[in-house]
Amino acid sequence: MLVVTLACTAAAAVVVHVARLGDPRRQLTAGARALVQLAVVGLVIAAVLSSWPWTIAFCVLMTVVAALTAGRRVWSTWTGWALVPLLCGLLPVIALLLLSGVVPLKPVSVVPVLGILIGNAMTATTLSGKRLLQAWEERWGEFEAALSIGLPHREAAVTVVRDDAALALVPGLDQTRTVGLVTLPGAFVGVMLGGGSAWQAAAVQLVVLAALLLVQAVTVAVMIELVVRRTTRPA
Repeated sequence: MLVVTLACTAAAAVVVHVARLGDPRRQLTAGARALVQLAVVGLVIAAVLSSWPWTIAFCVLMTVVAALTAGRRVWSTWTGWALVPLLCGLLPVIALLLLSGVVPLKPVSVVPVLGILIGNAMTATTLSGKRLLQAWEERWGEFEAALSIGLPHREAAVTVVRDDAALALVPGLDQTRTVGLVTLPGAFVGVMLGGGSAWQAAAVQLVVLAALLLVQAVTVAVMIELVVRRTTRPA
């Protein structure tokens, strides 16, 4: 298994180098980090899942790392602002899942579901943020034109960048539309491997996909407001 993992990672780096898709060291670094991180998680997960304080600490760590990653991708430096769209998307949804009883209030249930939500919220934050900033630079003239016809600042800005930010929702939409036909996501496979029936697996996956749609929609909407309110004229 380790040999196959190393081979795939190395091959990905070679393809990136040959096709000139960027620095191939990023694939090697990402693979190495995944190896180390999963090894560490494998060692500590039993302790995490046996204690609510450790579970909460682990969930906080996942959220902070996601915000750190998204913040660096969007603004090139760490910024706590990335926590805002992440938390706005995550907190209402996880609260709904727990209060409704759909996700049992047990560490072994909360951690994997929250991990899925955090990962997708991070992706939505990164994609929408980068698209927003790019649109802001490329379509500044449209923003000024909107102001010239009397639109308020916020409305003019949102009108210009909203469609670009909405592209961040496409991966989640495609995953939901093609589930069972093109992909079998982790929640479905996990329930099946855990001994659940196909119907149970499908029900769990359906809830997770619906939750992801809401998390991503809220995250992108908040990201639009954040970028519009914090961004000035591009250099």
